[in-house]
Amino acid sequence: MLENFRKTFGKAMMEAIGTFVLLLTIQLVVDSASADKAPMAIGLALMVMVYAGAPISGAHYNPAVSLAIMLRGKQDLPEMFLYWIFQLGGGIAGAGLGAIISGSYSNIGVGKDFTLTQAFSAEICFAFVLCFVVLATATHSKTAGNGYYGAAIGFTVTAGA
Repeated sequence: MLENFRKTFGKAMMEAIGTFVLLLTIQLVVDSASADKAPMAIGLALMVMVYAGAPISGAHYNPAVSLAIMLRGKQDLPEMFLYWIFQLGGGIAGAGLGAIISGSYSNIGVGKDFTLTQAFSAEICFAFVLCFVVLATATHSKTAGNGYYGAAIGFTVTAGA
């Protein structure tokens, strides 16, 4: 029975764990006294979780990345939707625990001195860059077996945070 559960949900559980750690990190550092170091903490947490989870699930940890990988033909549609559900659940749980630990909830919103259009444009741009880097370093046949994919992905998020 456990083997059946692991076979069906093991990869998706890794997605939940990785997304949990990522959102926990974001929640803990964004409103902290060291908020200026938040991009580095977030990027490093993602890098570590990518190295930990890649052999299990591919370490997408982001619905946009799962979509890009599915469009590339490296994942089927039902598995992508399962990943999305577990990513959402892991993210909510990680952010919730981070709020409990820190005693405050980070507000999601447009940063001071920025417009909604600027924020949306930056999000689209860096989501594209993240997906591009994942596809180029972690799923391309010419980069198979490389050891730098996790660092490339983590530092991409650091740059976009």
